[in-house]
Amino acid sequence: MGHFSCCHVSSPPMLKSKGKPNGKKPVPEEKKLYLEPEYTKLRITDFEFKELVMLPREIDLNEWLASNTTTFFHHINLQYSTISEFCTGESCQTMAVCNTQYYWYDERGKKIKCTAPQYVDFVMSSVQKLVTDEDVFPTKYGKEFPNSFESLVKKICKYLFHVLAHIYSSHFKETLALELHGHLNTLYTHFILFIREFNLVDPKETTIMDDLTEILCSSGSGSSSNGSGNSSAGAQNHVKER
Repeated sequence: MGHFSCCHVSSPPMLKSKGKPNGKKPVPEEKKLYLEPEYTKLRITDFEFKELVMLPREIDLNEWLASNTTTFFHHINLQYSTISEFCTGESCQTMAVCNTQYYWYDERGKKIKCTAPQYVDFVMSSVQKLVTDEDVFPTKYGKEFPNSFESLVKKICKYLFHVLAHIYSSHFKETLALELHGHLNTLYTHFILFIREFNLVDPKETTIMDDLTEILCSSGSGSSSNGSGNSSAGAQNHVKER
């Protein structure tokens, strides 16, 4: 399993963060552009991801989790890099997704209120360090995975979800302008079905994007790479706050 360097690197605190409502007075939510049928129907492939994420016969579970987690890390990092110039300390003063704000916690448990680009930097550099650590993500034959491997994969997937959700929530217009929404929808669908298949992220953590997930991941969505097909009818904005 090969590894390559990450674009967003800094000295990271440990992998720990929490999301809370931002404490401000509720404001009327803007219409979520990423839920519009003309955009949700677009993918770059018609492949059935539910089959793709399933553990193949004769493949070790940890090997499968390691391979997929590393791949998702690189792909989500790449997707974020396409809009990173628009995700600045001024435009994204907090790591927010809809009405939820995420905080980073350092190795001493101290809460850090950071901008979105700082948060993403912490996530990507922390994950980069883990996936390139031979003791955590072994690549040599005969090397065992640590006992904590599954819990580390779960943490990684939670933070990668935060990054994907932030792209949709705060940078979908830029993604549209770059004509990369088909790539984003495909990556999101693949990732959500993967974490569901192996119960890697608590459903409460992903509730904030349930409206999008319902549309993109429902079996009857009829999505296609050429833009044809029907989106899930009646999928309304029902984001729940944590």
